Amino acid sequence: MPIEQTLILIKPDGLHRKLTGLTIDRLDNAGLEMVAAKMVGVTAELAEKHYAEHVGKPFYANLIKYIRGEFHGLADHRVLAMVYRGEGCIAKVREIAGATNPEAAKPGTIRGSFGRVTTAGQFENVLHASANAADAAREVALWFRNGEILP
Repeated sequence: MPIEQTLILIKPDGLHRKLTGLTIDRLDNAGLEMVAAKMVGVTAELAEKHYAEHVGKPFYANLIKYIRGEFHGLADHRVLAMVYRGEGCIAKVREIAGATNPEAAKPGTIRGSFGRVTTAGQFENVLHASANAADAAREVALWFRNGEILP
């Protein structure tokens, strides 16, 4: 299997509910290596670039509000952005994360354990994980600058 890297974002609901350590533990226990981490204040521009493929979809406006922490009272719009690296990293992280819809996520996955759907129908799924190699490359470059990721 190839060595890959992927972007992980611990989203505002994960930060608000103090799930950061539990999420990192699960990723570390999969034998993956964290090679970058930083707190990022998510601007509207960054959120829009990150979720560009969802423009025009009915949930887009709420997705932007959600990633910026507007549903959780995070005035500084922060998330924890990380890069993990390892063999088959993207698939491993997606498996550990579970299905995007927390109600469809397998028990024992991060989203299956900690995710929820609000009464308004908003997914609160704790983390973002890149879907594939192309997304991972684009997202890592969007969230991290040269020199911020360990070689």
